[in-house]
Amino acid sequence: MKTTAEQIVEVANSVRDLLLEKNIAYGDSALSPSNIFASGSAVDNIACRIDDKLMRIKNKGINDSTEDTVQDLIGYLILLKIAIENERTTKHGDNIQGYPSNQSSTPYISGSSTFTNQDW
Repeated sequence: MKTTAEQIVEVANSVRDLLLEKNIAYGDSALSPSNIFASGSAVDNIACRIDDKLMRIKNKGINDSTEDTVQDLIGYLILLKIAIENERTTKHGDNIQGYPSNQSSTPYISGSSTFTNQDW
């Protein structure tokens, strides 16, 4: 049986890989929306997608058929955090944690260690 730490790394890596794959497939549309039909900011548009995922879970519950919805929701929450940080950086020159905008605060998750970035 895997330890909790190993499970966290596995799930986090799975969500990371999904986000990176979708970001390539959709051309960074979550954080740089084309606004062809929707005119909201990245934060607004992602929040709408989160609402849709939560409504699906509310209506169908959490089961084998909605497991992908949970993973999508986790991904959208990560994207929402990034969009909020980007918005604050643009408005204030600092990100959410107060780091100067030219300093990375991105966590790094590897198979051997969950937290290797000193900012985390």
